[in-house]
Amino acid sequence: MTSNRLLTAYTWAFLIFMFGPLLLMVISSFNNASPPSVTEWNGLTGKWYAFFWMPEEALRADSVLRAIDRDRFVSCLGNSFRVAAIVVPLSLLLGLAGAVLLTRWRSAANGVLWWVLLSPMLAPGVVLGLSALVFWGRLGVNAGLFTIIMAQTTFIAGYPMLILMARLQRQPVELEEAALDLGASPFRVFRRLTLPYLAPALISAAVIAFMASMENYNTTMFAKGGSCTLATEIGAMGRNPNGHPPVINAVGTIIIAVTVMATLAHTFLLRREGKGE
Repeated sequence: MTSNRLLTAYTWAFLIFMFGPLLLMVISSFNNASPPSVTEWNGLTGKWYAFFWMPEEALRADSVLRAIDRDRFVSCLGNSFRVAAIVVPLSLLLGLAGAVLLTRWRSAANGVLWWVLLSPMLAPGVVLGLSALVFWGRLGVNAGLFTIIMAQTTFIAGYPMLILMARLQRQPVELEEAALDLGASPFRVFRRLTLPYLAPALISAAVIAFMASMENYNTTMFAKGGSCTLATEIGAMGRNPNGHPPVINAVGTIIIAVTVMATLAHTFLLRREGKGE
């Protein structure tokens, strides 16, 4: 009985520790106070959310919002989507190649290849960012969105590889061998058997790669040069000695809301498919 109570208390303490700050962030995003606060309430407001479409006159009339460069913020958000639009397919291609290599190619070198392909995931983001900056700088490429893409792809490709490996290890190899024995080419076997089997894992890997690209800060910070992304811009705004603007809390709340809605929609579709079966 005592052990159950301790386990319950630990579980609740863990949940509060994990989700308490998020709840405070959501509450403070509706508080008309800057810097954000939940102890000093200045009235309910939604202007931090209206920041992106607020007219210029209203924007200049607010002392807090006037200090934020909205055009730069939106530009940095667009850069994040541009980077992710390239990082995700690159990561999927590299991850798929690594997964097929490690699961289908039986060799004594597999153990070494495993650690080589996973090592970028274990390296600190600062090291990856600086490495990309130095490497491409030696080749005459200035730091910017290109170096961000290369630096992010270096370690994000490891996530799809692990997901696809787990899926490939459950696929019966006999199906591929039978198709090859019947005269199908390796490419045809991959296109007609392996790729459809990997489709759910590819979707999951793409979502994870997209999220990893959008939220990445450490690697991007050291590889960005004069460019910016949503994560680096929020980081710069958060270093304000007078406290970060509440717009950051609003952006965080929107991200949480989108994530929760996507999760609920996915769960609903899975349950409906299960009932249909």
